[in-house]
Amino acid sequence: MAAYNKILATAAAVVLLALMVASAGTTTEAAVTCGTVASSINPCLDYLKGSVAAVPGACCSGIKSLNAAASTTPDRQTACECLKSAASSISGINYGLAAGLPGKCGVSIPYKISPSTDCNQVK
Repeated sequence: MAAYNKILATAAAVVLLALMVASAGTTTEAAVTCGTVASSINPCLDYLKGSVAAVPGACCSGIKSLNAAASTTPDRQTACECLKSAASSISGINYGLAAGLPGKCGVSIPYKISPSTDCNQVK
């Protein structure tokens, strides 16, 4: 009887572990944070304010890194919301330069960087 209980307990532990592993892969929370976005775009601020004429290399590196990190819909929506928030809270941002920045860095994003972008529509 003791052996049977031990087998049953082991089987229950295996099932519980399998459920935990399966549920860990189905999370829909975004891995991208506003901190990630801020550190990625920080090297771009002088360009976005018109202080420098050319896009700095560190800026494009940050944009490419952010684009790679935003691999899911929740990540892209979070990045969008963070970009909107940053754009509206930093004075002197040229929105035309902001909208064209991904293209200047060789990156394609599925939305326009603008305070009017509806991030819920980003897929």
